[in-house]
Amino acid sequence: MNILITSAGRRVSLVRAFQKELKKVHPTAKVFAVDAKPMLSAACQVADDYFGLPRLDDANYINELIAKCKKERISLIIPTIDTELLLLANNKGLLAENGIRSLVSSTGFVQKCRNKREIHRFFASKGVAVAKEYSKKDYHLPMFIKPYDGSRSVDTYLIKTEEDLTSYHFENEKLMFLEYLDHDIYEEFTCDLYYDQSNLLKCAVPRKRIEVRDGEVYKALTENNSLVAYIKNNLHHIPGAVGCLTAQFFKHKTDASKIYAIEINPRFGGGYPLSYLAGANFPKWIIQEYLLKETLSDQFDCWEDKLLMIRYDDEILVHDYKG
Repeated sequence: MNILITSAGRRVSLVRAFQKELKKVHPTAKVFAVDAKPMLSAACQVADDYFGLPRLDDANYINELIAKCKKERISLIIPTIDTELLLLANNKGLLAENGIRSLVSSTGFVQKCRNKREIHRFFASKGVAVAKEYSKKDYHLPMFIKPYDGSRSVDTYLIKTEEDLTSYHFENEKLMFLEYLDHDIYEEFTCDLYYDQSNLLKCAVPRKRIEVRDGEVYKALTENNSLVAYIKNNLHHIPGAVGCLTAQFFKHKTDASKIYAIEINPRFGGGYPLSYLAGANFPKWIIQEYLLKETLSDQFDCWEDKLLMIRYDDEILVHDYKG
């Protein structure tokens, strides 16, 4: 019943959450962590054990992953970054043949999520509004520019005047020119969504983004608002979606019916620990579904409203470090 959290990096809270829930059902089971440089990963240092793997683009990555999992009796993999999702989704069958399950959505859905134009079309098919994408020859200011395959707010721009635009913005085919949703009018929420093995939504927790640092939420507040019913009505079933999905929405400050979807990341987000501490126990449900073979009931009312999270930096000390 051992679990592996890949690309663990600094996800200490996520590792600890899985450790806590796993020990409740199997005291001797372990939560492993892996990273390209595990000795320099805080999450690897707090895990029950860790090991290193090649880079994701290494041809031997999957074979070495399988070998390590079999050696350490790991039966479930929890991915945490966008770049590994497609690789794991494409190799779900091979992993399963070796007794290993990866908690990743289907290849088709992962591909949609990795392309913001595709996920906009997906939202539209579900009756969910999205920010309008402009032609680079016909746009309105202010507008927001971002790459269709980007993450962590890299290469994003708020354009207020024509002088803010450069040749790079027009020549880079990856950049999308989008309708700007003003933060003075809209509030931004990241929603932690849990989908069971039948691709059905079981829980939705909106987290208001109060402060963000390096693309990851630093201060946030749970809020049981109109987003919950909106997501239940429009995204109750997503073919291929399993486990934790992190979706971003903008909600009008005075008109709760005005909601725009931004994107979906089919993995745990950096701010998920707030939802866990509020009572949305995704690690427990994952263990119940994937290790204990239990059926999960709806969990929409299990979490605490108006719970504020304020993060701070802490230290992990590694003694006798060998480099």
